[in-house]
Amino acid sequence: MAEGGVGTCPQVFVVDRQASYISQPSGKGSRWPRVSQKFLLLLVGLTLLGVVVEGCFIYRLYKKTEEFSLCKYHPLCQNLSHPQTSGQQGGAIMRQVGPKESNEIPTVPPHLDQVQQKPFAHLTGSTNTIVENKVVVWVDVVTHSMVYNGHGRLSVEKEGYYYLYSKLTLNAAEECSVIQHKVMKDTSAYNNFPIVLMRSKSNRCYTQTRSKASGGEDLWNSFLAGIFLLQSGDKIYVTLENITKIHPGLPDNFMGAFMISPANILQ
Repeated sequence: MAEGGVGTCPQVFVVDRQASYISQPSGKGSRWPRVSQKFLLLLVGLTLLGVVVEGCFIYRLYKKTEEFSLCKYHPLCQNLSHPQTSGQQGGAIMRQVGPKESNEIPTVPPHLDQVQQKPFAHLTGSTNTIVENKVVVWVDVVTHSMVYNGHGRLSVEKEGYYYLYSKLTLNAAEECSVIQHKVMKDTSAYNNFPIVLMRSKSNRCYTQTRSKASGGEDLWNSFLAGIFLLQSGDKIYVTLENITKIHPGLPDNFMGAFMISPANILQ
């Protein structure tokens, strides 16, 4: 105790052993799950990108393989890939190439084009001549590997699938009548019994308004077309019930046929 003064109170520290301590989470531990999620999403995105790129490469490889497989059946590709064999089989192709230093592409020989030409026929115009079964007789005829007998019938020489078509222009300005436009076929398979391939049937009457506008004529068109399998020896022709109603003119009336493919290709 100091002299002449009041003594100071001593400081007392109390320790509470029963106090509970709560640990505070550190900042580094809470950030780790977020970083791992972002890294996982990045890996998934890279994986998907790799799958897309690989699919593109596979598709391009497939297209190139398909083009090569289609090309190898073409005579020109066979000549380029097998020069010795193609030279033995078609000397005309090798002769067209010329000297070795020439850069010209070999062409298909002319005789191959002639072999690949398909039958066709186009008959135009018409006459009012009434023949058996009211068959339309044509005026102008252009044919290849098909025969026109001059009485309206077109004969088939090569079997195959043909596209047939016919158009007639008629004048219905006189009276009402039922007009039937047909494309027929005679075949030896049925003892040349007439078979109807296509037919257009309509009732046409005189129309004064249309007749005045067209100078006393009431014209209308009938068109038929389709694909049919024809055999060698079949005869194709067009019939009309009122054949006298045909409006004359080469571009107004016609009939035609051309082969689409031989019969054995589509079987």
